[in-house]
Amino acid sequence: MHMTLEADYAVRIVELLAASGKKIDAGSIAEKTHVPLRFCLKILRKLVEDGLITSYKGAHGGYELARSPGDITLRQVIESVEGPYVLNRCQKGEYDCSHTACRFHQIYAEITELVRAKLDSCTFAEAVPHDRSST
Repeated sequence: MHMTLEADYAVRIVELLAASGKKIDAGSIAEKTHVPLRFCLKILRKLVEDGLITSYKGAHGGYELARSPGDITLRQVIESVEGPYVLNRCQKGEYDCSHTACRFHQIYAEITELVRAKLDSCTFAEAVPHDRSST
């Protein structure tokens, strides 16, 4: 199992914004995170829709975090681009599992909750340099 490339890119983008503490234009974000610009813009749009980052239009436009880095979790960023985290598709409402007596459903649910809790415990505050306030 692994995260999608889109989720990995979203984490890079939010980490950059958290570390910079300032507004950055999309081209610079794409360049600094090594994310293709078109893909970067798609991800930025999703992060804005979910209220994780704020966009500014115009000549001095760009993107910045909508909240403090300590208030943005890894789970929020990943789920912003991938949707709710589940270990197995049988945990999604739209999936019709014909194995109602499957002994793994409960195990999958428990693992999903453990992963969600761990992702919720990781914020982007760790991305902020400790000496940034002195600059």
